[in-house]
Parts: sequence; structure tokens; C-alpha cells
Amino acid sequence: MTHPSGQPGYEHGYGHGYGYGYPPPPPPPKPGVIPLAPMTFGQILTGAFSAFGRYWKPLLGVAGIAYAGATALVVGALLIGWSAVSDNVDRLSNLPHGQEPDVADIQGLFVAFGCAWLTGAVALVLANALVYAAVPVVAQEAVLGRPVGFGAVWRRAWSRLGAVLSSVLLSMLAMFVPALFFLVGGGVMLFGMVARLDASDGEHVAPDSGFVVAFLLLVLVGMATIPVGLWLWVKFALAPSVAVIEGAAAMASLRRSAALVRGSWWRIFGCMIAAGAMVAVASWAIQQVFSLLAWFPMATMPFDAEAAPTEVLTSMSVMLAVLLVGSIACQAVLAPFQPLVSTLLYVDQRIRKENLAPTLARAAGVA
Repeated sequence: MTHPSGQPGYEHGYGHGYGYGYPPPPPPPKPGVIPLAPMTFGQILTGAFSAFGRYWKPLLGVAGIAYAGATALVVGALLIGWSAVSDNVDRLSNLPHGQEPDVADIQGLFVAFGCAWLTGAVALVLANALVYAAVPVVAQEAVLGRPVGFGAVWRRAWSRLGAVLSSVLLSMLAMFVPALFFLVGGGVMLFGMVARLDASDGEHVAPDSGFVVAFLLLVLVGMATIPVGLWLWVKFALAPSVAVIEGAAAMASLRRSAALVRGSWWRIFGCMIAAGAMVAVASWAIQQVFSLLAWFPMATMPFDAEAAPTEVLTSMSVMLAVLLVGSIACQAVLAPFQPLVSTLLYVDQRIRKENLAPTLARAAGVA
């Protein structure tokens, strides 16, 4: 007796089609956190939670070191910047009434804290790249059900940091294009208002129509580039996993990611957005708890003429310290989750497109 076309069981290669007296096919092997078969988003999400629960020590260890190091760099840059411009701050705060501030003092503040901001941005990108290099190492072993320690994860992540950093930067450029148009548009509008205000000797005047038109055009172009940025973000979402697991260079990782995403863009986009929304909600909840703890010392502080400056400074220092610790802890705990989802999506796409399941099963030592 022949079997109907599309009989369940044939598409994954597990046994014969069931029905007409045949038993149902056996479930796909599951040596680790995911079944070795094409997965739904629920299975990918469950696999990510399982991997985090089983391998939380190396994941949190790498993430904690990465973000604590980034925070230390930012704090150091802020302290250096403050020591460089403290005299400028004193002069600006003690200006006589009606006297205009010195332009050099204001420029010094902008330069100092601009350098601190740039240091923070670079440190954050490096920390994110290190986490994105470490998570695929853990996920690869989690799929096979094999143990992996912090030392092995750190060594392999560090060895692939350059390729992962390059792929992350190249993919981030696509998302920065819309923001760049918005920033340039705002700068053009602000420059136009300041120029008109200087020309009118302080009197209120409407901004020049040319600046308004330029601002609106830049905003419209920025809005038009948002879909392109999202499209490129999804196409290159699997590049860090490729760079670590396959050992590819940055450009090769981007091309490989685009090939794996082709034909499944909407599915991967939905999975990534859902995972990002979950991380955002969890981050907001954790930050609220730390914000309440941080404001407690300030709420008990009497702000009146009798309050000693040292007491006020101590309370503010405790508040900032709690907020800083909360931010590092929140980032370290939640940062590995979305890379886990993207790495499991990478494995799922290879199972769907390249029949990777038998290779993984042999590597895990299961039938």
C-alpha cells in the first residue's frame, strides 16, 4: 500500500510515515537543551532558558567581567575629566551676576565630558562584543549536552573577539544610519535658531524657513531608512554565531548570516523582537527595584539649612553607587539572553537548510 504524499515523519528523516498500521516516528534526539530538529519559537525560548540555567556560571562570569570592566573605564574617564575641568566648573559657578561665561570654560566642559562619553560608548561596544563571542561557545556545548567551564569559554571568546567585534560594528552601522539623520537634522535646526537669535540681539524670532525645510527633509530621510536598518539588522543577526562557531572572518560572517536568514526573514525578525521585548521588560523591572533602593538614603535625608554638606554628599554617593551596581548586575544577568536566542536560531536555520541534525547527533554520541 502506498502512502499519501507529505506523510508526517519523512520530512526530518526519522523513521517511516505513520498511519495505515505504522507506528508514529520516534521523537528527535535531544542530547542537550534543544531537540535536534526544526524548532518552533517556543522550543528556542525554552532552550535559551535551559542553557542559561545549566551554564549560568560561565555566562555570568564573562558578562560580569565585561560590564564591570566597561564601568571601571567610564568611571575612570569621568574622574580624569572632572579633575581636568574642575577649575572651569568653579569659575562658571562663581560668575558675578550679569557676566557672560568664558567660551573656553564651556568648551573645556564639552571636550572633557565628550571624551568620557566616547570612552563609555567604546567600552560598551567592547563589552557587548565579548558577551556575543562567549555566548555561542556556551550554546554550542549546550546543544550537545556537554559541560564547559569559565576558562574554556573565556579563552575561546577572547580568541574570536576581533571577528565578532568587526561583525557587530558593521551590523550596528546599519542601525545608526536613521539615528544619524535625526541627529544631523536636530543640529541643523538648533544651529539655525541660534544664528537667528544672535542676529536679532536676543529678540524672539521665528527660525529661518531654509533651516526648517532642511530639518524636515533630514527627519523624513531618517524615517525612510528605518525599514532598511531593520532589514539589515535581521540579515546580519547570526553573524556573531557564525564568527565563533565556524571561525569565519567578519565579512564572511555577514555573508553567511545573510545566506542563512534568506527565506526566513520574518520568522527571525519576530523571534528577535520577542526576545528583545522580554529582555527590556525584565530590565525595566530590575531597574525599578534598584531605583527604589537607591532613593531610600535620599528620602531619609533632611534637606534644610541644618543639613551638613558631608551628609548630603554621602547620601548622594550611596544613591549613585546603588544605581551603578544595579545597572551592572542587570546588564550582566540579561545580556546573554538575546545572543542565546540568536545562536539557537543559527542552529535551527542550519538544521532546516543544511540537515545539520545528524551531524550534531553524531557529535553528541546519540543515535
